[in-house]
Amino acid sequence: MVRKASRRVVRLTALAAVPVLLAVGCSSSSDDSGSEEDNAPQSAAPTPEPVRFAELPEPCSLLSGDTVENVVPEADPENGQALESSNTSASAACLWSGLDEYQFRSLTVSLRRFDSDPAVGSGDERAGAYLQQMVDEITGDEDNHEPTAEELPETGDEAVSIAYAVTKEADGDEHDYRQQRVVVRTGNAVVTVDYSGAGFQGDDLPGAGGIKEAADITAQEVVTNLDAGAADEGADGADGADGADDEDGGDGGDGADGGDGESGEDGKSDS
Repeated sequence: MVRKASRRVVRLTALAAVPVLLAVGCSSSSDDSGSEEDNAPQSAAPTPEPVRFAELPEPCSLLSGDTVENVVPEADPENGQALESSNTSASAACLWSGLDEYQFRSLTVSLRRFDSDPAVGSGDERAGAYLQQMVDEITGDEDNHEPTAEELPETGDEAVSIAYAVTKEADGDEHDYRQQRVVVRTGNAVVTVDYSGAGFQGDDLPGAGGIKEAADITAQEVVTNLDAGAADEGADGADGADGADDEDGGDGGDGADGGDGESGEDGKSDS
């Protein structure tokens, strides 16, 4: 009966982000009258600002086995369960849940990525707005008891950690849960960590301090590994551009022209 309750909690705590794709159309018109305006230079379309993350990794891969074991004892499956996403390049999430005797823990790590769009803002700006939306989702919900938000220093570009409690019903019984949400922006990506703990069959409710510490450490590890992956991709792109420059340079006088063309395009595509 306890495990049935835990599966119900998993369904309540798992977050499956649904990406919203914004399409911006550009149109232009020309005048066939043969006037001098036909020869006037056309203004270039705005160039989107570059972003740190062009894609997202698998969120289940961003936590070590030791961290999962400490935060979610008896996690099943140990490697986490990938939650469904309609567009994994923009959003992804992973769920761990476990029941250790009568102590239940649930952890969801969600990733959300934003591209720059001249019509709506840079990827970083859009990610910052989404961070606030994730904070407001907790602090503005009357079902959450006494939510307390504070900044989490030295984590990403900005981070907020929110402690609260909630009462949920499962199989006709009410259970109290300690909850923590940590939302971190790093560049144009947002990491959301939702961590929950409860004691079933009369077992003690986990302490608020332990829940907060576990959620904060988890968020910091996820962000560290996410940033490390982006740095590795950037290094690979730079190596590719250097290789193209070397090949162009071997042609003597034509090398400078080749460097301005082919290698430059490589650098843009890797950024």
